[in-house]
Amino acid sequence: MRKTALSILFAACFIGAAAQQRFDVLIKNGRIIDGSGNPWFKGDVGIKAGKIAAVGNLQNATAAKTLDAGGLVVAPGFIDVHTHIEDDERKQPTADNFIYDGVTTVVTGNCGSSENDLPRYFSFIDSLRLSVNVASFIGHNNVRRAAMGMAMREPSAAELDKMRSHIAGAMKAGAVGFSTGLIYTPGTYSKSQEVIELAKVAASYGGLYTSHMRSEADKIFEAIDETINIGRQAKMRVEISHFKVGKPNWGRTAEMIEKVEDARLEGIDVTVDQYPYTASSTGLSSIIPSWALADGTDSLKARLKNPQIYKKLEAEMVGDLKRRQRKNFDYAMVANYRADTSLNGKSIMEINRLRGRKSRPADEIRTILEMMENGGAQMVFHGMDEQDVEKIMQYPYTMIASDASIRVWNEGVPHPRGYGSNARVLGRYVREKKIIRLEDAIRKMTSLPAQKMEFKDRGLLKAGMAADVVVFDPATVADKSVYNKPHQYSTGFRYVLVNGALTLDNEKHTGARAGTILRGPSYEK
Repeated sequence: MRKTALSILFAACFIGAAAQQRFDVLIKNGRIIDGSGNPWFKGDVGIKAGKIAAVGNLQNATAAKTLDAGGLVVAPGFIDVHTHIEDDERKQPTADNFIYDGVTTVVTGNCGSSENDLPRYFSFIDSLRLSVNVASFIGHNNVRRAAMGMAMREPSAAELDKMRSHIAGAMKAGAVGFSTGLIYTPGTYSKSQEVIELAKVAASYGGLYTSHMRSEADKIFEAIDETINIGRQAKMRVEISHFKVGKPNWGRTAEMIEKVEDARLEGIDVTVDQYPYTASSTGLSSIIPSWALADGTDSLKARLKNPQIYKKLEAEMVGDLKRRQRKNFDYAMVANYRADTSLNGKSIMEINRLRGRKSRPADEIRTILEMMENGGAQMVFHGMDEQDVEKIMQYPYTMIASDASIRVWNEGVPHPRGYGSNARVLGRYVREKKIIRLEDAIRKMTSLPAQKMEFKDRGLLKAGMAADVVVFDPATVADKSVYNKPHQYSTGFRYVLVNGALTLDNEKHTGARAGTILRGPSYEK
């Protein structure tokens, strides 16, 4: 009994000392959702020297800056595991679209597309300083292009060794893993065995394998099998990018999830991520047969001048349209066409009509190929079903991601996911539709991605963790960005702190740029 009384006394003294501590920032009276998935509780968060120093009842504490979170949720900063920020960092280092959506960490280098020289890239990010933390994969497409250009063939032994060496160097520089984009050139020209051999290199350094699969529509199940088998053979963790499905497989998400579950039961660590929309976004080239894109734009132009090759290309594109149960290309909207920005926001069908052509696939394909000859375009493709989106969101091992870049205000007509993915989940799917619980949504944005990426000091609100924190109003948080007017920030996020620096204050970006580089497990200083 005496020992128990002493223990209680010591604990009380410790709590009292913590409560009287002076912090750099003190967030008081919040509904704390710590990221674990556990129920919220009332409490305070004390921050000192860029770290969370204490969580709980800190009513007697003082601070240089005190934030009142009464009626608000306090959560870990959101981790977006699937972004493409390359080339936009210098344009908008404050990363406003992410900060206004509660994101404090972004992972780039996805879909097989990364910076080629990661040591130099990390040095650039370190010098520039962004408002968000940055981690990166090393991309297969870049590695393959560096070794063998845009060739549509298997690599030689020497070329494969060159790719292996490139990946090993990137992992030592701090890459979190290896990514593929198997619908994009030149990655689409690779066979599974090539990817397995390269993935094994990343696995030897503790890396993660993430993939934009070969198909997300008619051959979705074969693509999932291939992705899981790469993880199985390479003996590494797997992340399936932007998990979704188009026609003709609408309504079959339960079967897709079952494949993931079977792999997990087998002992393969497979998880998925998604953006909460029924439209995707990628390059116009994604709807061109990959063989026609081999060896670059000049080769494509030469092929289009050959009537027989043109007929073959047209027939394949018409066939693909039919397989996707589409009559025309009205589902394909231009996000950014540099050759003629007046076409931004218009569908291929509309552009075709503007050119005085008939509304039939052959003429629309002609319009698409002309646009490709002029540099291609970034597109928005409307092709998913809302019920599938909801089913995937309810899966416990789904993370929320944007698949977006750092948005430059009023540049193009981009997909709204770059502005509102997290707010959309919290407002539409948690508050309005009640598809998932608030605590579960926060876990999908924080501790689940932190665990998957092995960010050991992020994703939870607890003492010793980095002070990446979001404070938002669960009653008003909402996405404002829409397809025809995408350049609108999310609302409802009151405060955002990145490494302890107040970056969003009363819903206004402070200009703080306290982000840092988050490197993978095999980083060699």
